[in-house]
Amino acid sequence: MHVIAPSILSANFAKLGEEVQNVIASGADWIHFDVMDNHYVPNLTIGPLVCEAIRPLTQAPIDVHLMVKPVDRIVPDFAKAGADIITFHPEGSEHVDRTLGLIRDSGCQAGLVFNPATPLDYMDWVMDKLDVVLLMSVNPGFGGQSFIPATLEKLKQARAKIDAYSARTGRTIRLEVDGGVKVDNIAEIARAGADAFVAGSAVYGAGKDSDPNRYDSVIGALRAELGKV
Repeated sequence: MHVIAPSILSANFAKLGEEVQNVIASGADWIHFDVMDNHYVPNLTIGPLVCEAIRPLTQAPIDVHLMVKPVDRIVPDFAKAGADIITFHPEGSEHVDRTLGLIRDSGCQAGLVFNPATPLDYMDWVMDKLDVVLLMSVNPGFGGQSFIPATLEKLKQARAKIDAYSARTGRTIRLEVDGGVKVDNIAEIARAGADAFVAGSAVYGAGKDSDPNRYDSVIGALRAELGKV
């Protein structure tokens, strides 16, 4: 099943709770939650307090993407705040295996995030601890960027690694992509191997007051494109 995960960083924060409820009612699957620390990336966003605030408003999984360094200190705070999935960049950890273990021991699914220039090699040695692999299709820090085409080849390589591992073990690992995903390119991205799609401005920038839940049309359009794959 394909997963659509709108990034709340593009939502209207003056009515964030309503935005979360509307996008899920419109047919989205996860809530993607971008955490930036103005250290690992040159931007500052939101922390566990916001995660805790939206947790009672939806049963949908909250997918926390930690763009922070160091990462271990903040993991238990997000687990306590209600995160279901926590992903991080290998560059943000002093010990990747240990951080993955910390996330799983905290009761969450764990994942690694790969920037456009970060090689996939890290995942080869920790597949047994991965629930999600997230490929950045933009350089993280700011929304509204365009999809980097070279990500398609990287997705194919990651998909091959995951499929080979799944064939050996029976375990499934989600392959998520984040950055520049929109109605025009989501099918092509899915054909390259992605099965979870983060979309920020493409979703929250396309809300319609005429839609029952504001985002029905754009989520429906994304689903229609995925149906072609």
